[in-house]
Amino acid sequence: KPDSTKQGGWKMIHMDSWEMGAQNWTDDFRQKFKELKGYDPLPYLPVYTGMIVDNIEKSERFLWDLRMVSQELILKNHAQYFKDFGRKYGMGLSIEPYDMNPNTDLDLGSYADVPMCEFWNKGYGFSTGFSTFEGTSIANLYGRPVVAAEAFTSHLVAWKSYPGSIKNQNDWAFSSGINRLMYHTFAHKAIGEQYRPGMTMGPYGVHWDRGQTWWEMSVAYHNYVARSQTLLQQGKGVADVLYLIGEGAPYVFLPPASAVDGNQYLDEYKSFDFDAETDQIIEGKSKNVKEFMPDRKGYNFDGCSPRILMDRATVEEGKVVFEGGASYEILVLPQINSMTPELLEKIESLVEQGATVIGNPAKHSPSLANFPICDNEVKAISKKMWGGFEIPNQETEIIYGKGKILWGGNYSNPDGDELYPNYWTTAKYLSSIGIKPDFTADGTVRYIHKKMQDKDLYFVSNRTNNKTNPLCEFRVEGKYPQLWNPINGKIRALPEFNIKNNIISIPLQFNEYESYFIIFDKEKKQLADAGLSNFKTQHKIQILEGAWNVAFDTKWGGPEKVTFDKLEDWIDRPEKGIKYYSGKAIYTKTFDCEQAEIGEKLFLNLGEVNNLARVKLNGKNLGIVWTTPLQVEITDVVIAKNNQLEIEVINLWSNRLIGDEAYKDDGIVGGQWPEWVLNDEARPSERYTFTSWKHYTKDSPLQSSGLLGPVTIQKEESK
Repeated sequence: KPDSTKQGGWKMIHMDSWEMGAQNWTDDFRQKFKELKGYDPLPYLPVYTGMIVDNIEKSERFLWDLRMVSQELILKNHAQYFKDFGRKYGMGLSIEPYDMNPNTDLDLGSYADVPMCEFWNKGYGFSTGFSTFEGTSIANLYGRPVVAAEAFTSHLVAWKSYPGSIKNQNDWAFSSGINRLMYHTFAHKAIGEQYRPGMTMGPYGVHWDRGQTWWEMSVAYHNYVARSQTLLQQGKGVADVLYLIGEGAPYVFLPPASAVDGNQYLDEYKSFDFDAETDQIIEGKSKNVKEFMPDRKGYNFDGCSPRILMDRATVEEGKVVFEGGASYEILVLPQINSMTPELLEKIESLVEQGATVIGNPAKHSPSLANFPICDNEVKAISKKMWGGFEIPNQETEIIYGKGKILWGGNYSNPDGDELYPNYWTTAKYLSSIGIKPDFTADGTVRYIHKKMQDKDLYFVSNRTNNKTNPLCEFRVEGKYPQLWNPINGKIRALPEFNIKNNIISIPLQFNEYESYFIIFDKEKKQLADAGLSNFKTQHKIQILEGAWNVAFDTKWGGPEKVTFDKLEDWIDRPEKGIKYYSGKAIYTKTFDCEQAEIGEKLFLNLGEVNNLARVKLNGKNLGIVWTTPLQVEITDVVIAKNNQLEIEVINLWSNRLIGDEAYKDDGIVGGQWPEWVLNDEARPSERYTFTSWKHYTKDSPLQSSGLLGPVTIQKEESK
């Protein structure tokens, strides 16, 4: 039996994305239906075949009841069963509650100790960013500290992804609320290190495993991820708007398209199964697009199912609150004419207690249960709350109990096929009651805000491949900012900031795709490098020109030693052993640095490097370079004369795989392992690589590789 108390033991039962379609009958389904809905489904069973019983309305209501009964039985007999089973052995439950799921996604996911999302590697798969809305909403509503994700799932990525290439999407995931990455796929390497890159999951997977050329250097990236995830698992998520989804199953939560920012700063992507649309949002209008990496705007949101609202929502100080700690300024109803009496009664209760609700009155129930009395109940409650059913032309506010209802005008006129009023309408209302955006910048920076007992945490990320210097505004009161860098674990002061109307404005500076944490603390701590400005500038004082000695691994076909008269791309070299080389090469050079004794901070900047590098200077390991800024500090290591520089550079598998296509194919044929692998015999061809899926031909384009530079020494200004 599994024992979760032991180190390395099983800790979690996992339910993956559904992908199985609907189930809507069991031997005792008729009896269960009677118990849950109060009427016999037998007369309506012909509706299963597409026939109409009595009339279309009654048939549709029966189908609504049918799907809801199916959901209740699946939640009880599948999700709850697995959860109870795991508890016997001390295990938790994680669920990816989406993808052809016969349930309401939010309800299925609510059973998880660790709700999960899924996102595909940008450019190599489906657009599933919407699942992050659902996973983070569940976590916030239930106070779950961890939101996991099946991460960077890929189709035909062909070993092209590496830490630097996924950095931007990685930070998008963190900003969306994800704080535990579960890489798809960490393939089992059962056939040994000599067969690299090794086994794959067919054409799928990002190949995040020890078969990668750069795996030994991935520790720097994984340290970044570990630091970030540890911080992001703290505190409670901050959001102002709660979108209630409609009743029914299956149901997916999608906010209005205007509530998210698109990828207008990023290159267009292509997927293997659909054409992408670029975001075309204009203030006041929105276009319903399938956004690959949707970023939250200044007023953040969550989604909530009717089931969760009825079970868990209360009101405190005018906010809709949940036991897990989440609270929202406004509850936005879907623009649907139907609502069960039970749900409408709950909404009435929330408004009476002081909640603010945006939405229209319901006119009838979607169910056949207790029909037609249920419709009369719905109409009576709606008329009592809204006063009538004719939607006003102007935005109208109704005081009801301690709360209010907003409807009419833009509140009741969504764009296109949207279920909710657009972002600008809710933002305008929040601003009118003195609620400022949680975060604002110039459009280049995404964010997430977590609130702890005595601190506020913002993760901020440059979503562009350009340097940017935005003035960022944070909705924080009475606290002092610090910058926490997850790349190196360093903490430093941010002395430049301004406080006005409970908003802290901070001039920030980002390199390409750079990200870090801004931590706001009640205590103003003295840090050694406080200085007078938030960021210090650098300028180039020396270029390391001339020849470099480069050593390749002969085991993978490279020359043991060669001299590059200048830095150049491996694929431009005449030697096949370099042109098609994949793996590590070591660059060495001796140089002088006359300014080494000045005492200023000095950095060695690598310029362009494909794809990861480790720097050693005068025998000291200075670290791994994998993302911007592509540099290491050399202040305490560099000397005036005869500096011994060593740079280890690792590229990707693609070039060696392409080069091997010129040799006899001795790999898998017809789904069968070759005899020489099974029998551990000598290889019958001159190939260097072996894998279980072919991703390249001999005519595939080679990938830029090696240290391209220019390699420079940068001096930091003392101001």
